[in-house]
Amino acid sequence: MIASMTKGGNFRFKAAGQPDGKGRPPFLLVVLACPPRRPGLLHRRSRTIAEPAANRPPTRAPASGGMARKLSIVLFVTLSALLYQQIQPPPPKICGLPDGPPVTAPRTKLKDGRHLAYKESGVPKEEAKYKIIFVHGFDSCRHDALPISPEVAQELGIYLLSFDQPGYAESDPDPAPSEKSIALDIEQLADNLQLGPKFHLIGFSMGGEIMWSCLKYIPHRLSGVAILAPVGNYWWSGIPSNVSQDAWYQQLPQDQWAVWVSHHLPWLTYWWNTQKLFPPSSVITYNPAILSEEDAMLMKKFGMRPYFPMIRQQGEYNSLHRDMMVGFGKWDWSPLDLKDPFAGGEGKVHLWHGAEDLMVPASVSRYISERLPWVIYHELPKSGHLFPVDSGNADAIVRSLLLGDQ
Repeated sequence: MIASMTKGGNFRFKAAGQPDGKGRPPFLLVVLACPPRRPGLLHRRSRTIAEPAANRPPTRAPASGGMARKLSIVLFVTLSALLYQQIQPPPPKICGLPDGPPVTAPRTKLKDGRHLAYKESGVPKEEAKYKIIFVHGFDSCRHDALPISPEVAQELGIYLLSFDQPGYAESDPDPAPSEKSIALDIEQLADNLQLGPKFHLIGFSMGGEIMWSCLKYIPHRLSGVAILAPVGNYWWSGIPSNVSQDAWYQQLPQDQWAVWVSHHLPWLTYWWNTQKLFPPSSVITYNPAILSEEDAMLMKKFGMRPYFPMIRQQGEYNSLHRDMMVGFGKWDWSPLDLKDPFAGGEGKVHLWHGAEDLMVPASVSRYISERLPWVIYHELPKSGHLFPVDSGNADAIVRSLLLGDQ
């Protein structure tokens, strides 16, 4: 079979050996199975195919090195994106919003638009002789106020105001919390509820650490302060290494790591306390190994709080983890820098700590009280961390604060 090309670029097939219509010998073509394109294309391809191998340009080897680099970059970006998703905390579930928990407590609005939920107890505010604001500790809320007995509250004329710290229970999270911001929140809370120019403060655990901030930033508003089992920052300036190390190594190893991450890698705090590769903070998980003998008994009461699910309802990051990041973060001052806010004798600062405290070792509190002679130190030899939960201790604490009993 002979194939010849017409002027229009189509093929005409004839039997082999037959001349064309003009008597010329047939031209044998090797035809590729492709449709005709434009004149001359077929001949160029035919010449290319027929070209000797020696005259062809060398075939370029595949760029395997470049491809490997591209794959490495893609893999790195993918893994980075996955890691970023893992370490990012979820957004808070703000109370009162459509996708958040309901608001059940009275709340007051701060200047920046946030709300603080609060609870009032004791005698009516208008009849009170003493007005006290209580600042709760880690993983707690307004319902965990100091359990002053009704008899003592009536006897002394105590009005007690407790509130949910930002991000806990029904108080809005603070988008930029600091050791200063919480002190200013307390001052606004007192003003909004019209407590007057001065009031007393009591803080427990993480709330006890906040008392140092209040003594620094709002001392002019205070009539007296009781600091109960306060958390200490191991990086405060002025704390000798032997004191901080003594307290540091009394912690469980997992708590050392959790605190270290909160201080040095705060952006990793959420991931560290939610991942499953390493044990997280034993305080968050309520590990019984950190309970003294007395704490184990008190935990039966403290650990069975019916409102416990409400405490973390806006998310653990905006409550627990933020607490850790501020409490163990980088402060540019230390309690040892403070001056006596009651140099004229119009008030006192009392510091209470249990000698058997396994959650927050007493050594840092002991040292601070030695360095600050205006701090009255009370160490309870057989008590652990939860001694304020006992109503008998609570009554003794307020009597000491208000009446000067030691």
